[in-house]
Amino acid sequence: MAKKKKQGMVNPTRLASIDKKKKVQVVIETPKGSRNKYAWDPDQQIFVLKKVLPEGMAFPHDFGFIPSTEADDGDPLDVLVLMDQPVFTGCLVKARLIGVIEGKQTEKGKSERNDRLLAVAESSHTHSDINSVNDLNKDLLKELEQFLVNYHANDGAEFKVLARKGPSAAAACLEKAIA
Repeated sequence: MAKKKKQGMVNPTRLASIDKKKKVQVVIETPKGSRNKYAWDPDQQIFVLKKVLPEGMAFPHDFGFIPSTEADDGDPLDVLVLMDQPVFTGCLVKARLIGVIEGKQTEKGKSERNDRLLAVAESSHTHSDINSVNDLNKDLLKELEQFLVNYHANDGAEFKVLARKGPSAAAACLEKAIA
C-alpha cells in the first residue's frame, strides 16, 4: 500500500506558546525591512505572500505571532520582535515580552481589538538591556505606532492606538489568548 504524501509544512500555529524555560516562542512571518507581508495559510500549510507594501514603507522590526494563541481578532497574537538582524520567514524566535500597543481596528464599519505585543529576542545583544516598553526611546514607540496606523490605512482600515503598556499587561494579554 502506497503511503499518502503529506502536503505543506508542519503547522507552526500549533507549536507551544512558551518553551520549557518560560520564554515566549514567536514564529516570524515578515522580516524587518521587508515590503512583502507574509502570512501562514492554514489551508495550504505554507507561508504565502499576503501583500506588498507601497514604495518607501517597510516593516520596522521582525513581525510574527505566538503559536497556540487566539487574539480578539481570531488570529494568533501578533508580535513585533526587536533583535539585532532580521531572520527568515518561519523562523522560531525565543523572546521576552516587554509591552503591548493596545489598538482598535475598524474596517467596513466593524471594530475589534487588534493589540500588538512587543518583545526582545533572547539572543539579541543590541536590545539585551530592554526589559520594558518604558526602556524604549519614545520616538521609536511613536514610529511603531505610526507604522501600524499607516499599515492599516493602506487597506482602507483605521487603526487607533488606545494605549501602550508594559510587560505585565503583555503577559496578561498572552494568558488570555492561551486560555
